[in-house]
Amino acid sequence: MKKSVLLITIFTLSLSVLHAQGLKGLLKKDSTGKSGLDKAIGSVTGKSGSGLSTDEIVAGLKQALEVGATKGTEKLSLADGFFKDAFVKILMPEEAKKVEKTLRSVGMGKQVDNAILSMNRAAEDASKSAAPIFINAIKQMSISDALGILQGNDIAATNYLKEKTTIALTEAFRPIIEKSLEKVDATKYWNTVFTTYNKFSNEKVNTDLVAYVTERGLAGIFYKVGEEEKKIRKDPLARTTDILKKVFAN
Repeated sequence: MKKSVLLITIFTLSLSVLHAQGLKGLLKKDSTGKSGLDKAIGSVTGKSGSGLSTDEIVAGLKQALEVGATKGTEKLSLADGFFKDAFVKILMPEEAKKVEKTLRSVGMGKQVDNAILSMNRAAEDASKSAAPIFINAIKQMSISDALGILQGNDIAATNYLKEKTTIALTEAFRPIIEKSLEKVDATKYWNTVFTTYNKFSNEKVNTDLVAYVTERGLAGIFYKVGEEEKKIRKDPLARTTDILKKVFAN
């Protein structure tokens, strides 16, 4: 509770300084090398000599995001990264659940399983392209972004990343997913499943497989990045660099 009040006070004081001095005054450093925001933080914490500087806070948060994003995407890009992880495994979409149940009941479980495996393989393949997009967004983090993240919940940094990268990731993922689905014959399996089903049903199914796998793939990545962020915030052993130890210990 005290920590939350402290962070809110810092943020409020920072806004006061910004209003009075403007952005230039807020960032300008004096002869001691401290900026207006550094002094604001120091005046609230009482640690002007040993407290964290603005640069350290931003650097620490950027590094936390880089570590989380890199580890999260690396895990998912491995074989079975999606397929054998119950939290992110891509299953049939809700509108296809009835189709799946019907096909399994008539002995086509293998075809359904192949379709599901193919969707997960495509997501694993596309995950390899996520890290560069994440890193580019992380580099753009501002001081106000950093302060907002500090005041946020256990996945505040991940939510920031999600807000900044979802559009770019979707644009980058879709063609990769599409090619990956073709490479692992997902389209064939998908068409087999639904073509067969449509022969016996008056309710035809026409799901956009690429869009669905893209959306579920991104959801899985952000879930994993969020899990890595939680570790850094809560587990000292997950803070693998000096700046992470310094920022998150405080």
